[in-house]
Amino acid sequence: MEPIKSFTGKIVALPINDIDTDQIIPARFLKTTDKEGLGKALFSDWRYESDGSPKPDFVLNRPEHQGASVLVGGHNFGCGSSREHAPWALLGGGFKAVVSTYFADIFRNNALKNGLLPITVDEQTHQQLISLAEEDPNTAVTIDLQTLTLTLPDGRRVEFPIDSFSKYCLLNGVDQLGFLLSLENEVVAYEESHPARVNTLVG
Repeated sequence: MEPIKSFTGKIVALPINDIDTDQIIPARFLKTTDKEGLGKALFSDWRYESDGSPKPDFVLNRPEHQGASVLVGGHNFGCGSSREHAPWALLGGGFKAVVSTYFADIFRNNALKNGLLPITVDEQTHQQLISLAEEDPNTAVTIDLQTLTLTLPDGRRVEFPIDSFSKYCLLNGVDQLGFLLSLENEVVAYEESHPARVNTLVG
């Protein structure tokens, strides 16, 4: 996982409430455990016709929105099933962050574990971002994980919440397993200084 500190990215708005994980990545794509290629299936049922051709009116297919790395979604983004493929697909689609007024808890946790930033903002900021994206498709924002702030084009800085452990992992580019492995020396030292009082291997 690549470390995340600060980046500036173009925004694109998909202001639909209750976007669930089956809309983000339909169930028929869940057979794979490989992240490769899942970006092409992102919002598949919304992006493509039955013959596989792109729907020209869908926002992510429009030429002016290509290269966007910050998705502004509607309220209750990521509801539905717990599939980890949802943040995989968003990352595969080029997104580094999703902005909403509320995220489903399981999606939020899966996103943080995979290096996708779920950024919760207030309603006023959310509406401003949607308006900016619709008025000018080149609108960009700056996201700073170290200060937990999102900076709008007018310079206004908005704070967003991320727990300290997730923040540490994202800043250092490690997942939960990587964090545990980084403590191997401390674990070994503790085990050596605390001999087992009960031998659980003896019947």
